Amino acid sequence: MFHVGDKVVYPMHGAGTIESIEDKEVFGDVSKYYIIKMILGQIKLMVPIDKAESIGVRRIESKDTYDKVVKILSGASKTMDKKWSIRFRENEAKLKKGDISEIAEIVNYLHRMNSKGKLSTGEKKMLEHSKEMLISEMALIQNIDYEEMEQEVNKILNICEF
Repeated sequence: MFHVGDKVVYPMHGAGTIESIEDKEVFGDVSKYYIIKMILGQIKLMVPIDKAESIGVRRIESKDTYDKVVKILSGASKTMDKKWSIRFRENEAKLKKGDISEIAEIVNYLHRMNSKGKLSTGEKKMLEHSKEMLISEMALIQNIDYEEMEQEVNKILNICEF
């Protein structure tokens, strides 16, 4: 169970902070909900407490994991399927899981492919979305603004281009 102030990740949406825990009536039933203020778009999500785990809501990763993510972003990209449609589906499944290391691998690979002009329109959108998810969690781990972390991630990715 999470508490007010906990920093969490909601798969496919990014990271945020639990702002409150409230009773809400939905379709005649009263249930407890986490109210999560997301970094991206400054939106608030209502997540039923009893479904949070099955949805995949989790605490943000540690500073050790942050260092691992930086290594993934700055290292050689993992090999992915050459066929974009298969690669897209595989990456979409990884994004839905919300694992920060896998998201970093996606960002690393797609960024490098994009710099070579080899991405489909769908993958360009996936690159932007996965990068936003990654940056939102990294910003909360480091306790800095999204924009500052975005600059840091862009610097890491651009320094490592080949």
